[in-house]
Amino acid sequence: MSEIKHNTVPSDTATQFRLHKTVVLVGMMGAGKTAVGRALAARLGVPFLDSDTEIESAANMTIPEIFARDGEAFFRSKESQIIGRLLDEERGILSTGGGAFLAEGNRKMISDRGASIWLKADLDVLWNRVKHKDTRPLLRTANPYATLRDLYEARVPIYEQSDLVADSDGETAIEDMVDRVIAALVTRPDILERN
Repeated sequence: MSEIKHNTVPSDTATQFRLHKTVVLVGMMGAGKTAVGRALAARLGVPFLDSDTEIESAANMTIPEIFARDGEAFFRSKESQIIGRLLDEERGILSTGGGAFLAEGNRKMISDRGASIWLKADLDVLWNRVKHKDTRPLLRTANPYATLRDLYEARVPIYEQSDLVADSDGETAIEDMVDRVIAALVTRPDILERN
């Protein structure tokens, strides 16, 4: 796993890069996967895909509603199916839910058909981003901070298996985060190559 912390690349146009594999953004809820993913896709001129959005669209329900009605196991099964379909359909930037990378089958599928980059944020950054949102079904507990901490501690060793890492420190603007992610991706010309 290569880690890029503060190296950045200058803002370039999409024509200066060639994306060879779908880039899958992984990490905890609140790490910035959707916001950074949208901006990265726009910068590279490729489609932005979001597995959570696709799941909600297919089910015609929100993720909290799916969790409440069908449970987490059902959700995770559908999530794997959607990620597989998105990896096969078109090359782009794919944002995944925080738990998607935990399943060994998903990690293998992502590794075989794309490349993962972990948006690595510390616990305090994540808490500041999610504490006022009620859209996180896993945090609907008596002590959401303790729940987030437990999830974080359990998941970090798995996120460390990602192909690449970009630090998400909570202070860096989205466009600068995109620079950071691109700097990490270009260390792997099999993923992203400068033209």
